Amino acid sequence: MFKILVTPNSKLLEKSSPVTLFDRKLAKEISKMKKTLSATRDPVGVGLAAPQVGIFKRMFIARPQENGKILTFINPEIITSSGEKKVPSFTNSKKIEAKKPAKSKKRLLEGCLSVPNIWGNVARKKEIKLRYQDVAGKENIQNFSGFDSTIIQHELDHLNGILFTKHVLEQKEQLYRSYKNAAGEDEFEEIEV
Repeated sequence: MFKILVTPNSKLLEKSSPVTLFDRKLAKEISKMKKTLSATRDPVGVGLAAPQVGIFKRMFIARPQENGKILTFINPEIITSSGEKKVPSFTNSKKIEAKKPAKSKKRLLEGCLSVPNIWGNVARKKEIKLRYQDVAGKENIQNFSGFDSTIIQHELDHLNGILFTKHVLEQKEQLYRSYKNAAGEDEFEEIEV
């Protein structure tokens, strides 16, 4: 498994380079990334970009369903997007939803394994068409919407050295810190910026 880089590590702000060699080393890196993502708990991760583990290649993995298949995206590029750029109106897991601040009810709180215990609402495109390669280098074009689209846009940001907190602040949304209360449950508090 890899160690996940966390803020304030400045390497998280570096741009990644395209993958040009589809070899055994690449397959091993992706396999190790999948093991790393699968091991995340509290919160369970839904995506992991190569820069988050110190590999500055344009690739990431995503697992939209908690126990679902982990998908691999290499050299991803959004070729079209649609829908107004807004904060998604679907919700987080029941565990998080029950404790979310009133301002964020019925809106997705985005978080990141590299920015532990920090959450915020980010306006993103509702639907995207993505061109990417698989681990063998085969090109694919696929449409994504809803939560899948949000995950992909978040992970693509990592490849460009952008953390979700930058979007939260630019969009003048609220950042929250999560912590465990005396009963061991998640609670959220607003962060003054």
